[in-house]
Amino acid sequence: MKKGHVIKSVDPGSIGDELGLEPGDQLLAIDGRRPEDIFDYEYYIQNESVEVLIRKADGEEWELDIENDYEDLGLTFENGLMSEYRSCRNRCIFCFIDQMPKGMRDTLYFKDDDSRLSFLQGNYITLTNMSQKDIDRIIRFKLAPINISVHTTNPGLRCKMLNNRFAGEALKNMDRLFEAGTPMNGQIVMCKNINDKAELERTIRDLSRYIPCMESVSVVPVGLSRFREGLYPLEPITREDARETIDIVERWQEKLYKSHGTHFIHASDEFYILAGRPLPETERYDGFVQLENGVGMIRLMTDEVEEALARLEGDQEEEELSVATGLLAYDYLNGFLEKIREKFPRRRVYLYPVVNRFFGEQITVAGLITGRDLIEQLRGKPLGSRLLLPSCMFRSGEEVFLDDVTRQEVKTALQVPVNIVKSSGQDFVNAVLYPPEEGPVFYEGYELP
Repeated sequence: MKKGHVIKSVDPGSIGDELGLEPGDQLLAIDGRRPEDIFDYEYYIQNESVEVLIRKADGEEWELDIENDYEDLGLTFENGLMSEYRSCRNRCIFCFIDQMPKGMRDTLYFKDDDSRLSFLQGNYITLTNMSQKDIDRIIRFKLAPINISVHTTNPGLRCKMLNNRFAGEALKNMDRLFEAGTPMNGQIVMCKNINDKAELERTIRDLSRYIPCMESVSVVPVGLSRFREGLYPLEPITREDARETIDIVERWQEKLYKSHGTHFIHASDEFYILAGRPLPETERYDGFVQLENGVGMIRLMTDEVEEALARLEGDQEEEELSVATGLLAYDYLNGFLEKIREKFPRRRVYLYPVVNRFFGEQITVAGLITGRDLIEQLRGKPLGSRLLLPSCMFRSGEEVFLDDVTRQEVKTALQVPVNIVKSSGQDFVNAVLYPPEEGPVFYEGYELP
């Protein structure tokens, strides 16, 4: 007996609810076709009427003629993708998963290169794990945008960087997507003496031909942990490398803005901090389209902090509290706290940069800080009435650090309440000024590096 897609929940008052569908029922087919995944499902039900085949928990099969007038049926499935996840076939010389130590939770070792997650979650994919059927579906279903880990447009070099002999050929998929008018975003992980300098120039030049379908491209520095034994010998990005990269990016920004009205190529915040250069002005980020790659996070947060504080009246309320972050964002957070103290002089906030001893001191982002490093470096320090931690330190939707230490364990070890803060500027200001039970409701923001 062929298994269908198991229904996890049915929205109250939805079409599925009215028809008597229940958790545990299985969707077998829509108009005689079995959905391969969530995209097939959503495409098939977008009709005035559909014929849906359901197998109930007792094995009985229901054939339902539904007049849904393009409405969703209100079904959520046990497997959100309605298909197995596709793992990555590449062995990229810069892959951070290969730089993880043994003994961590299994999910941290899963290499994802599933094009469907590019649309569902914004993941970046290499195009090496896709068939022409996959490309056809993207075009037919008008899925967008697709986020592509390009790294280089030099076919031979891309094969070397991804350790995949088909990696260069996969670049041709961008031509098909461009011809179909499919919106794209690109990413370049820059590795010293490999895809930098002249190769970076070539990649930017080649990708700029896809404007306006290619909406933006980010350049981010390779992250190197201390667990690289037996891996490709990559070198850390130096201050001089960062400055040279910024010069290339900004030269192309000026050129492309004149010809296309977009800055298109963006260096991540980490490059500017490493180079010791001021961040670009807000307008140069083209609407902050590459936040997930660490491009413009700090500039946007700076703007948001200033806007949030401009709406508030200062007060003389007293509180002593603490904030922990990675080395990368420390100076900027310190500046935000200075602005807060100008209006709220009786708030005393201790700001602590946490050195990443677990992965190595070259890793400076807050999102890779472990609970053990946090506890060891904050133990015995004044923390005040509560400790604020950015949400990017925790596994998505959970209160668990990369090393499986929980928020409760940090609270117990440090003897201080721990507040998890969504990291927009408004969230940060709210979190500093108001304990969670008193302040405004926190809304979803991007995550601070």
